Amino acid sequence: MSLPAIFLLLVSAGVHATWNLAGKRQHPSTAFMLVSNLFGCLCLLPVLFVWDRALREFTGIVWLFLGLTGVFQAVYYIALAGAYRNGDLSVAYPLARSSPVLIVAAVTALLGRGKPVSGLALAGMSLIVAGCLILPMRRFSDIRLRNYWNLMSLLALTAACGTAGYSIIDAEAMAVLRPDGGGLWGGVDTLALYALLEGLVTSAWLAAFVLIWRPERRALFGLRRSDVWTAARVGVGIVAAYVLVLFAMRFVTNVSYVVAFRLLSIPLGALLGVAVLKEPPHLPKFAGVAVAFVGLILVGLG
Repeated sequence: MSLPAIFLLLVSAGVHATWNLAGKRQHPSTAFMLVSNLFGCLCLLPVLFVWDRALREFTGIVWLFLGLTGVFQAVYYIALAGAYRNGDLSVAYPLARSSPVLIVAAVTALLGRGKPVSGLALAGMSLIVAGCLILPMRRFSDIRLRNYWNLMSLLALTAACGTAGYSIIDAEAMAVLRPDGGGLWGGVDTLALYALLEGLVTSAWLAAFVLIWRPERRALFGLRRSDVWTAARVGVGIVAAYVLVLFAMRFVTNVSYVVAFRLLSIPLGALLGVAVLKEPPHLPKFAGVAVAFVGLILVGLG
């Protein structure tokens, strides 16, 4: 991986872990995620007035990609909120973040997209997943398949499928748009416009879910002013982390590297859960973080 990609993904990982911490503390719901997404869209709204020429680059296939990635993003947010309601941040977050690695690697290999992933990177990805399977357990003796059959794990894995889906589609969209306007920040207009439109499509799907599902409608109208302000901050974090990832996709030969290296947010999220939310610091939690971190280093070297 190139240094620009590593730098962008490091910053994105820190921002991502931070907004997830804020979302977990606010009694997470799809309604909260909807409001956060809408605030994120407001942050990018000026792109319509400043960089309107970028809209001409959006062909029919890009609009199709936007519709599909919005569905996967909505699934991700709905499932993630549910996982946080039913489990600890330091458990749900790593499970949701780790699983897409092998899913994306497998799908891109089947589709023949990008340069083949190196053996070293594959070993690193396997370590990341292994570390995150260890992490939720209270004791090492608890590592059994049946201990993963619970609602929190199911929702976290659903969120992971959403992440894998939108990551693959976004990579395809970036390949079509080719936002390579020169220099590290070249093509910012195209990337920002894509992020804005993706946010609007995602918000539309989330709004449909909130309107249909009565508990989410109650959650939406029950948001307090403090909740809305927190949602605004989370929205800024969502946009910042997402745009940085889109930039990073310009500097890698396979989207699997992006998905894998973003997982630096896993140890950050686990540590924030223990340090800030006072979640139990079981030994497997720290062992899992350490194994996943070694995997990240191997991915970076690969």
